[in-house]
Amino acid sequence: MSETAPSSPGRRRLLVLLPLIAFLALAALFYGRLFTGDPSRVPSALIGRPAPALDLPPLEGLAREGQPVAGLTSADLKGGVTVLNIFASWCVPCRDEHPYLVELSKMPGFRLVGLNYKDDAGNARRFLGRFGNPYAAVGVDANGRTAIDWGVYGVPETFVVGKDGRIAYKFIGPIDAQGLKERLLPEIEKAIAAPAPGGG
Repeated sequence: MSETAPSSPGRRRLLVLLPLIAFLALAALFYGRLFTGDPSRVPSALIGRPAPALDLPPLEGLAREGQPVAGLTSADLKGGVTVLNIFASWCVPCRDEHPYLVELSKMPGFRLVGLNYKDDAGNARRFLGRFGNPYAAVGVDANGRTAIDWGVYGVPETFVVGKDGRIAYKFIGPIDAQGLKERLLPEIEKAIAAPAPGGG
């Protein structure tokens, strides 16, 4: 009895500390998972599926090279590669990424279009007038319903739609130099290189 008595308080202390140690280990694991990795690489359930329907009116009063800029319909997403960018004038990261979209619009092989999300038409026109309009078409999603259908988490987001009208890639967050070069452009090039529907 006297030989086991000195170790009893030590065992009791260890039993009391075990739940605390386990809790701290789990907290460290969750914290590490939460703040590591790239949030812009969140997978989308829509990858490989047909792009959700589009039937969006044009941004009223928006012109490009003297011609009114069209809205967006599902027909615009077939027959060639389309890059769809979700933007708004009130979105600060959209301003940060805009120069990269202007650069992107000068590249051949695909069409860059915009979805104006929950925005004031006058503000959206001023935004594009000030920073440049890289879009071949701009559809207005005034109530955000279309963005919900597309699984948009928030603006900005960019989708690559293949020649078959299916979503090939989703880029979450603002495009920057690294994201453009290392992630978005390779996905666009892959979509351009893919065979057209019907093997053409």
